[in-house]
Amino acid sequence: MVDSRQVKEILLGLGADLCGIASIDRFHDAPKGYHPTDVLPTCKSVISFACRFPAGTLSCNSPVPYTRVRNSITPKMDAIALDFCIEMEKHHIACVPIPTNENQWDENMGRWRSIISQKHAAQAAGLGTIGRHSLLITPEFGSMVWLGAVLCEQELECDELKENICDNCNACVKACPVNALADSELAQQTCWDYAFGDDVATQTWVIRCHQCRDVCPYNLGTENLFIKKMNP
Repeated sequence: MVDSRQVKEILLGLGADLCGIASIDRFHDAPKGYHPTDVLPTCKSVISFACRFPAGTLSCNSPVPYTRVRNSITPKMDAIALDFCIEMEKHHIACVPIPTNENQWDENMGRWRSIISQKHAAQAAGLGTIGRHSLLITPEFGSMVWLGAVLCEQELECDELKENICDNCNACVKACPVNALADSELAQQTCWDYAFGDDVATQTWVIRCHQCRDVCPYNLGTENLFIKKMNP
């Protein structure tokens, strides 16, 4: 039988930078249809992992580096989750990978959702806490992480929850050019319509805005403080 320590060793060996485990009882407030057991009825644990997103991309004048890193890291996360599930089946434990960047329409709430919320899974697994800007903030890398998750049928020892990191300074609220953070819940479509799309001049698809991430005083956590010192 594989224990929590071995689970983390496997994921870190596959390329994850952070890994945490949540027990199924931490998802009692998941939206209807988006609870882990709605996907895998035998789910006992949710394993969340993260890969760091190069912080230097925030300082670029061109949107291309940030966009290309985002487009490259998504399949990396999915590959890690898939390889992990295959490895776990060698130990006779069934696991299911959750897509990193794939959404479906929730007609009950009028929002796009992943079949399991990656950031809520990460928070439940003790990787970090969700900030006012709706992004996960980790102590190690701030919000400069991409998230993956796996549902597991084995009950595993879970990690302690983190103390809240965001202090609601509202810097992200003030920085948003389309007021998508004016209410307590992100105006999802307003944000997406502005931030993602075709650049008419270069005729390429880009992510043109990440200002809420840029201004967050916790955007780089502690291990990236050297970048803050270089770019005050």
